[in-house]
Amino acid sequence: MPDQRPHPSRPTDWRPEGPWEGWVECGCGARHWGHSGAAGLLILDAGDGRGNWTDAVGRVLLQHRASWTHFGDTWGIPGGALRPGETPWAGAVREAAEEAGVDPTSLTLLATRTLTHPDWSYTTALALATGPLTAHPTDAESADIQWVTQAEVTGKPLLPAFADAWPTLREMLMRRPALVVDAANVVGSRPDGWWKDRAGATERLLARLETLAHDGVPSAVLDLPGDLWWPELVLVTEGAARAAGPGDRVRVVAAPGEGDDEIVAQVQALREAGADPVVVATADRGLIARVSALGAGHTGPRSV
Repeated sequence: MPDQRPHPSRPTDWRPEGPWEGWVECGCGARHWGHSGAAGLLILDAGDGRGNWTDAVGRVLLQHRASWTHFGDTWGIPGGALRPGETPWAGAVREAAEEAGVDPTSLTLLATRTLTHPDWSYTTALALATGPLTAHPTDAESADIQWVTQAEVTGKPLLPAFADAWPTLREMLMRRPALVVDAANVVGSRPDGWWKDRAGATERLLARLETLAHDGVPSAVLDLPGDLWWPELVLVTEGAARAAGPGDRVRVVAAPGEGDDEIVAQVQALREAGADPVVVATADRGLIARVSALGAGHTGPRSV
């Protein structure tokens, strides 16, 4: 987020990308960069993605801001002004590519956290590096780009807003949520004719879940901090609804017997694999008691 005021060390060829880049005089008394808000990308090196950690993983990618930028010579994350109509995730990835050479095909979105001011907002997008990812300074705004262990982050002179947010962001980076959906119970909670076509109603539910898998699940559904999360989504079907699927982003599991038994088995497997939290979408009290005994949470059918 470069400062537009004259600075003797600013590169002479630097120019704003467009009219969306500029200062907002905010009602909070401060000024912020980006007429449409701003976003940044916090990337965690996730190793092989299966919980196999070594000394080389578990780090985050930080940007050493060039001295001529706003809060220059501090450390934060690649980011900048959003373009009109651009989603925070898209803007954060674009900025990370421009400033640090990050390849978005090696990323999996985890969550977002938005800091909202009266006239401006900043969204931190959290992502996992699930493939080989090299990064280095690729524009004048980055003095350096480094992978830093999480324990080392607070030892650096941090951008003030990033320093304030880091404790919550660090907690968020460690969570791997999963949402298991009881298809029979959720379908049965909607009077849309499911009793005439259970498979068709389950297909409609799957379509809604695919939208959630793309757009994100509200944090309140998972009882997590932040705004949106992209959990592992599992839809368990039974009976005539076994014909539904397969999903694209949603894993559809056809129960060989009772759906409740399969949901319990899925919860147990997810917990053993390190998913945290595991939440089951159902209103079935008996099922809620069974999954609660395994350490899982629950949410109502209408939340999905």
